[in-house]
This record gives sequence, structure tokens and C-alpha cells, in this order.
Amino acid sequence: MHIKNGRRLKHALKRYVVALAAVSMLQVWWICSVQAASQHVILVTTTSTQDSGLLDALVPLFETRTGYVVKTVSVGTGQALALGGRGEAYVVLVHAPEAEKKYLAEGTLINRQLVMHNDFIVVGPKEDPAQIRSVKKASDALRKIAEAKAAFVSRGDNSGTYQLERRLWKDGGLNPSGDWYLQSGQGMGQTLGIASEKRAYTLTDRGTFLALKKRLTLDILIERDPSLLNVYSVMEVNAARFPKVNATGGKVFADFLVSAETQALIKMFGIEKCGEPLFYPDAGKREEEIGR
Repeated sequence: MHIKNGRRLKHALKRYVVALAAVSMLQVWWICSVQAASQHVILVTTTSTQDSGLLDALVPLFETRTGYVVKTVSVGTGQALALGGRGEAYVVLVHAPEAEKKYLAEGTLINRQLVMHNDFIVVGPKEDPAQIRSVKKASDALRKIAEAKAAFVSRGDNSGTYQLERRLWKDGGLNPSGDWYLQSGQGMGQTLGIASEKRAYTLTDRGTFLALKKRLTLDILIERDPSLLNVYSVMEVNAARFPKVNATGGKVFADFLVSAETQALIKMFGIEKCGEPLFYPDAGKREEEIGR
């Protein structure tokens, strides 16, 4: 009897040890998973920050400085805002101020901070078939393109660039359509490539154009119109609305973008390759001060 009881006790202890080990392994796995998740930052941003090469300069520095790993999703601003507004990212870097303010009002995005600006330009073939080169206002230039039925490539993707384009057409009293008006449904880099191939006009941010200029057969035809100012801001996704969001990681990345070191890098970015900055730093400024 004593021998049987001893065997039962021994087996029971063995099962307990195995179960304890399994629990311990599960705890270790869970802790490691949580730690791994907490070290990731999901950034959604407009294609221009990617196509210009800016993120290639900033993200590795951020990862080295902080130990975080950034997962970047580069889409049109409309889609980037929608992803952030659904809690599918931790931090948002975009350039559509009016649309941004709607998400801030809803409370899905918080802590909007200005990061930088450049401007939009209208580019097209050197021969300029619509004769817009001497026009001052972008909306007037688009009207002339429509009247000439000269090829124009639109992003057509609800990006910040597309939203501005639609406003410019509206200001010119037009709703473009026809074979001359093409919609790429692509990011800025791809859209510029299509416009170059088709010898067409398009609206682009200056930074992406300058970064890709050597491979394009397009000239800057309209620039410096105040309506073409292009302001970028960073916002955090509201963890109070989306508990799974890594609020700490999102804030660390946002703070990194507006830090003195990063702003200095933004100020110099592009000068060596393009001969001029692709962006101008704006941290700490009010929106009405930008572009003066």
C-alpha cells in the first residue's frame, strides 16, 4: 500500500512539475510577446514622405536612438487618416489640415503638432501645350489645361494631393472629365512616372518631384501660388478610444519628429542631392506663420 501511494505521489508531483513548466513557458511567451509589441511603432503616412526618401533618413535614426522598431504604412493621406481613425496605427504623419481637424474633433486622433512644410507645384512637358507657364494662379492654370484638353494625370486616391487638386478645379469652376483627364490611383512617385511617360501635366508636392527629377521629363510650370502651401503634421492615435494602441510608442515617435535634432535634419534634407531642401521645419510654429 505504501509503495502504491508513493508511486501515485511521485506521478502526481511529476504532472505538477510538467504543468508548472508549461505555465512558466506560457508566461515567458506572453511577456516576450507583450514586450515585443511594446517595442513596435505602427506609422501610417502619406506617400510623399516615403517617395521623397525622408523616412529612409529619419526612421533608422529613430530606431537607433530609442530601440523601437517602426512599421511604416505609406498610403494616400485620406487612407492614412482612416487607418489611424480606426485605431489600426499608433501615429499618423500626413498633409491635409482640413481633413485632419475632423479626426481631432472626433477624438480618434490627438495632439496634432506641425512638423514641416513644402509646397505643391504643377509640372508638365517642356513644350507646355496648354501654355500655362506664365499663369500666376494654379486654378487658372488648370482651367487652361482643361480648355486645351491637354493630358492631365490625377492621383484620384483621396490623398492630400488629390484633395487639393479637387479644390483647385472647383475654384476654377470645373469638374474635369474626358479622355484627357487620367486618374492613376497611385502614389505620388508612380503618378509622376505616368505623367512623364505620357507627357502630361500633374499636381505634385515639390519634395517628391525634386527627389525623382532626374528620371522625369517634366518641368515646373506653376509654383509659389499661396494656395499651393503643403503643411505636414503628426498626430497620435487616441489610446483612450483604442486600448490596444501602443500610446507610448506613438508619442515617442511624434516627439522625435518635432525634436530639435530631427528638425535640423529635415532642414538639411535634400540639399546635397537636389541643391535645395525638400522640406522646411515647422515645429513650434502656428499654422498662420508657415510660408511667410
